[in-house]
Amino acid sequence: MTWIEALILLGVGLFTGVINTLAGGGSLITLPLFIFMGLPSSEANATNRIGVFLQSLVAVGGFKSKGVSVFPYAFYVSITAVIGCIIGAYFAIDIKGPLFNKILAVVMVIVIILTVLKPYLAHKGTLEIFTPRRKLLTIVLFFFVGLYGGFIQAGVGFLIIATLTGVHGFNMAKTNSIKSFVIVCYTLVALGIFWWEDQIRWDYGLTLAAGNSAGGWIASRWSVGKDDKWIRIILIVTVVGLAIKLWFFG
Repeated sequence: MTWIEALILLGVGLFTGVINTLAGGGSLITLPLFIFMGLPSSEANATNRIGVFLQSLVAVGGFKSKGVSVFPYAFYVSITAVIGCIIGAYFAIDIKGPLFNKILAVVMVIVIILTVLKPYLAHKGTLEIFTPRRKLLTIVLFFFVGLYGGFIQAGVGFLIIATLTGVHGFNMAKTNSIKSFVIVCYTLVALGIFWWEDQIRWDYGLTLAAGNSAGGWIASRWSVGKDDKWIRIILIVTVVGLAIKLWFFG
Protein backbone atom coordinates (compact mmCIF):
# COMPACT_ATOMS: atom_id res chain seq x y z
CA MET A 1 0.00 0.00 0.00
CA THR A 2 1.39 3.41 -1.01
CA TRP A 3 1.13 6.54 1.13
CA ILE A 4 -1.33 8.02 -1.40
CA GLU A 5 -3.58 4.97 -0.99
CA ALA A 6 -3.26 5.31 2.77
CA LEU A 7 -4.37 8.95 2.63
CA ILE A 8 -7.31 8.05 0.38
CA LEU A 9 -8.40 5.29 2.74
CA LEU A 10 -8.12 7.55 5.77
CA GLY A 11 -10.12 10.28 4.02
CA VAL A 12 -12.83 7.94 2.75
CA GLY A 13 -12.86 6.19 6.12
CA LEU A 14 -13.43 9.53 7.84
CA PHE A 15 -16.26 10.34 5.42
CA THR A 16 -17.96 6.95 5.67
CA GLY A 17 -17.54 6.96 9.44
CA VAL A 18 -19.65 10.10 9.49
CA ILE A 19 -22.15 8.56 7.04
CA ASN A 20 -22.47 5.38 9.09
CA THR A 21 -23.15 7.42 12.22
CA LEU A 22 -25.69 9.77 10.66
CA ALA A 23 -27.36 7.67 7.99
CA GLY A 24 -25.78 4.23 7.45
CA GLY A 25 -24.62 2.53 4.25
CA GLY A 26 -20.92 3.39 4.34
CA SER A 27 -19.94 -0.06 3.05
CA LEU A 28 -21.66 0.81 -0.21
CA ILE A 29 -18.74 3.19 -0.77
CA THR A 30 -15.81 1.43 0.91
CA LEU A 31 -16.33 -1.96 -0.73
CA PRO A 32 -16.24 -0.59 -4.32
CA LEU A 33 -13.31 1.62 -3.30
CA PHE A 34 -11.20 -1.43 -2.43
CA ILE A 35 -12.11 -2.96 -5.80
CA PHE A 36 -11.18 0.21 -7.69
CA MET A 37 -7.85 0.31 -5.80
CA GLY A 38 -6.97 -3.02 -7.37
CA LEU A 39 -7.95 -5.56 -4.71
CA PRO A 40 -9.64 -8.70 -6.09
CA SER A 41 -13.35 -8.70 -5.29
CA SER A 42 -13.03 -11.48 -2.72
CA GLU A 43 -10.21 -9.64 -0.91
CA ALA A 44 -12.09 -6.34 -1.03
CA ASN A 45 -15.18 -8.02 0.42
CA ALA A 46 -13.14 -9.63 3.19
CA THR A 47 -11.02 -6.58 4.02
CA ASN A 48 -14.07 -4.35 4.33
CA ARG A 49 -15.21 -6.40 7.35
CA ILE A 50 -12.41 -5.10 9.59
CA GLY A 51 -13.95 -1.63 9.89
CA VAL A 52 -17.45 -3.10 10.16
CA PHE A 53 -16.39 -5.30 13.06
CA LEU A 54 -14.57 -2.56 14.99
CA GLN A 55 -17.39 -0.06 14.52
CA SER A 56 -20.00 -2.55 15.68
CA LEU A 57 -17.88 -3.62 18.65
CA VAL A 58 -17.64 -0.01 19.82
CA ALA A 59 -21.40 0.37 19.34
CA VAL A 60 -22.12 -2.70 21.48
CA GLY A 61 -20.03 -1.22 24.28
CA GLY A 62 -21.82 2.08 23.95
CA PHE A 63 -25.28 0.55 24.18
CA LYS A 64 -24.24 -1.60 27.13
CA SER A 65 -22.94 1.45 28.97
CA LYS A 66 -26.36 3.05 28.53
CA GLY A 67 -28.16 -0.05 29.82
CA VAL A 68 -29.68 -0.93 26.43
CA SER A 69 -29.63 -4.67 25.73
CA VAL A 70 -32.05 -7.44 24.79
CA PHE A 71 -30.66 -10.71 26.13
CA PRO A 72 -30.85 -13.63 25.68
CA TYR A 73 -32.87 -12.79 22.54
CA ALA A 74 -29.91 -11.11 20.81
CA PHE A 75 -27.81 -14.21 21.45
CA TYR A 76 -30.44 -16.55 19.96
CA VAL A 77 -30.78 -14.62 16.69
CA SER A 78 -26.99 -14.34 16.50
CA ILE A 79 -26.65 -18.14 16.46
CA THR A 80 -28.70 -18.54 13.28
CA ALA A 81 -27.06 -15.45 11.76
CA VAL A 82 -23.64 -17.02 12.30
CA ILE A 83 -24.77 -20.26 10.64
CA GLY A 84 -26.02 -18.30 7.63
CA CYS A 85 -22.84 -16.23 7.59
CA ILE A 86 -20.61 -19.30 7.25
CA ILE A 87 -22.47 -20.34 4.10
CA GLY A 88 -22.52 -16.81 2.69
CA ALA A 89 -18.81 -16.21 3.33
CA TYR A 90 -17.71 -19.34 1.51
CA PHE A 91 -20.01 -18.46 -1.38
CA ALA A 92 -18.39 -15.00 -1.53
CA ILE A 93 -14.92 -16.58 -1.72
CA ASP A 94 -15.87 -18.90 -4.57
CA ILE A 95 -17.73 -16.43 -6.79
CA LYS A 96 -15.85 -14.95 -9.75
CA GLY A 97 -14.81 -11.28 -9.64
CA PRO A 98 -16.81 -9.88 -12.63
CA LEU A 99 -20.01 -11.60 -11.44
CA PHE A 100 -19.45 -10.38 -7.88
CA ASN A 101 -19.05 -6.80 -9.15
CA LYS A 102 -22.33 -6.95 -11.05
CA ILE A 103 -24.15 -8.45 -8.05
CA LEU A 104 -22.70 -5.70 -5.86
CA ALA A 105 -23.83 -3.02 -8.32
CA VAL A 106 -27.42 -4.34 -8.21
CA VAL A 107 -27.35 -4.63 -4.41
CA MET A 108 -26.08 -1.05 -4.12
CA VAL A 109 -29.00 0.30 -6.17
CA ILE A 110 -31.55 -1.76 -4.21
CA VAL A 111 -30.16 -0.59 -0.87
CA ILE A 112 -30.20 3.02 -2.02
CA ILE A 113 -33.87 2.64 -2.96
CA LEU A 114 -34.55 1.29 0.54
CA THR A 115 -32.60 4.22 1.96
CA VAL A 116 -34.77 6.69 0.08
CA LEU A 117 -38.08 5.01 0.80
CA LYS A 118 -37.21 4.05 4.41
CA PRO A 119 -39.85 1.28 4.51
CA TYR A 120 -38.47 0.05 7.82
CA LEU A 121 -39.59 3.31 9.46
CA ALA A 122 -43.24 2.63 8.65
CA HIS A 123 -43.50 0.72 11.91
CA LYS A 124 -42.88 3.22 14.69
CA GLY A 125 -41.74 0.58 17.14
CA THR A 126 -43.76 1.97 20.04
CA LEU A 127 -45.37 -1.33 21.05
CA GLU A 128 -43.23 -4.44 21.47
CA ILE A 129 -44.86 -7.70 20.39
CA PHE A 130 -42.76 -10.49 21.81
CA THR A 131 -44.64 -13.79 21.41
CA PRO A 132 -42.94 -17.21 21.01
CA ARG A 133 -44.13 -17.40 17.40
CA ARG A 134 -42.60 -14.03 16.52
CA LYS A 135 -39.35 -14.93 18.28
CA LEU A 136 -39.15 -18.14 16.24
CA LEU A 137 -39.86 -16.18 13.05
CA THR A 138 -37.02 -13.75 13.65
CA ILE A 139 -34.62 -16.54 14.60
CA VAL A 140 -35.34 -18.08 11.18
CA LEU A 141 -35.16 -14.74 9.36
CA PHE A 142 -31.78 -13.98 10.90
CA PHE A 143 -30.35 -17.07 9.19
CA PHE A 144 -30.99 -15.28 5.89
CA VAL A 145 -29.68 -12.01 7.31
CA GLY A 146 -26.46 -13.83 8.21
CA LEU A 147 -26.37 -15.49 4.79
CA TYR A 148 -26.48 -12.09 3.12
CA GLY A 149 -24.11 -10.52 5.64
CA GLY A 150 -21.55 -13.26 5.15
CA PHE A 151 -21.78 -12.87 1.40
CA ILE A 152 -21.68 -9.12 0.86
CA GLN A 153 -22.44 -7.17 4.10
CA ALA A 154 -23.28 -3.83 2.42
CA GLY A 155 -26.70 -2.62 3.56
CA VAL A 156 -27.30 -5.48 6.02
CA GLY A 157 -28.20 -2.97 8.73
CA PHE A 158 -31.32 -1.97 6.82
CA LEU A 159 -32.41 -5.62 6.66
CA ILE A 160 -31.92 -6.07 10.39
CA ILE A 161 -33.83 -2.88 11.20
CA ALA A 162 -36.70 -3.95 8.93
CA THR A 163 -36.85 -7.38 10.58
CA LEU A 164 -36.74 -6.23 14.19
CA THR A 165 -39.12 -3.28 13.87
CA GLY A 166 -41.45 -5.11 11.50
CA VAL A 167 -41.80 -8.34 13.49
CA HIS A 168 -41.42 -7.17 17.08
CA GLY A 169 -41.90 -3.40 17.02
CA PHE A 170 -38.68 -2.75 18.93
CA ASN A 171 -37.76 0.88 19.44
CA MET A 172 -34.66 2.08 17.59
CA ALA A 173 -32.40 1.92 20.65
CA LYS A 174 -33.10 -1.78 21.20
CA THR A 175 -33.06 -2.44 17.46
CA ASN A 176 -29.63 -0.90 17.04
CA SER A 177 -28.36 -2.68 20.14
CA ILE A 178 -29.38 -6.07 18.73
CA LYS A 179 -28.14 -5.12 15.27
CA SER A 180 -24.69 -4.22 16.57
CA PHE A 181 -24.38 -7.40 18.64
CA VAL A 182 -25.46 -9.65 15.76
CA ILE A 183 -23.05 -7.96 13.33
CA VAL A 184 -20.17 -8.34 15.80
CA CYS A 185 -20.89 -12.06 16.20
CA TYR A 186 -21.20 -13.04 12.56
CA THR A 187 -18.51 -10.62 11.32
CA LEU A 188 -16.01 -12.14 13.75
CA VAL A 189 -16.77 -15.55 12.23
CA ALA A 190 -16.59 -14.14 8.69
CA LEU A 191 -13.21 -12.57 9.43
CA GLY A 192 -11.99 -15.92 10.73
CA ILE A 193 -13.07 -17.63 7.51
CA PHE A 194 -11.57 -14.96 5.27
CA TRP A 195 -8.34 -14.99 7.30
CA TRP A 196 -8.11 -18.78 7.00
CA GLU A 197 -8.60 -18.48 3.25
CA ASP A 198 -5.95 -15.71 3.11
CA GLN A 199 -8.36 -13.12 1.71
CA ILE A 200 -7.75 -10.18 4.07
CA ARG A 201 -5.45 -7.23 3.36
CA TRP A 202 -4.86 -6.04 6.92
CA ASP A 203 -2.94 -2.90 5.94
CA TYR A 204 -5.84 -1.61 3.82
CA GLY A 205 -8.50 -2.71 6.30
CA LEU A 206 -6.91 -1.25 9.42
CA THR A 207 -6.13 2.05 7.67
CA LEU A 208 -9.74 2.41 6.59
CA ALA A 209 -10.91 1.40 10.07
CA ALA A 210 -8.79 4.18 11.60
CA GLY A 211 -10.59 6.71 9.41
CA ASN A 212 -13.97 5.12 10.22
CA SER A 213 -13.32 5.44 13.94
CA ALA A 214 -12.32 9.09 13.63
CA GLY A 215 -15.38 9.89 11.52
CA GLY A 216 -17.70 8.11 13.93
CA TRP A 217 -16.15 9.91 16.90
CA ILE A 218 -16.56 13.32 15.25
CA ALA A 219 -20.11 12.71 14.01
CA SER A 220 -21.32 11.30 17.32
CA ARG A 221 -20.50 14.61 18.99
CA TRP A 222 -22.39 16.94 16.66
CA SER A 223 -25.03 14.70 15.09
CA VAL A 224 -27.67 15.05 17.82
CA GLY A 225 -30.58 17.02 16.44
CA LYS A 226 -28.95 17.42 13.01
CA ASP A 227 -30.83 16.70 9.79
CA ASP A 228 -29.20 13.87 7.78
CA LYS A 229 -30.82 15.07 4.52
CA TRP A 230 -27.60 16.24 2.88
CA ILE A 231 -25.67 13.19 4.04
CA ARG A 232 -28.28 10.97 2.39
CA ILE A 233 -28.16 12.99 -0.83
CA ILE A 234 -24.37 12.70 -0.97
CA LEU A 235 -24.60 8.98 -0.22
CA ILE A 236 -27.19 8.40 -2.95
CA VAL A 237 -25.27 10.31 -5.64
CA THR A 238 -21.96 8.64 -4.71
CA VAL A 239 -23.32 5.10 -4.55
CA VAL A 240 -25.27 5.38 -7.81
CA GLY A 241 -22.11 6.60 -9.56
CA LEU A 242 -20.04 3.77 -8.09
CA ALA A 243 -22.71 1.20 -9.05
CA ILE A 244 -22.68 2.40 -12.67
CA LYS A 245 -18.87 2.17 -12.78
CA LEU A 246 -18.92 -1.32 -11.25
CA TRP A 247 -21.53 -2.59 -13.70
CA PHE A 248 -19.96 -1.24 -16.88
CA PHE A 249 -16.27 -0.96 -16.01
CA GLY A 250 -15.79 -3.22 -12.96
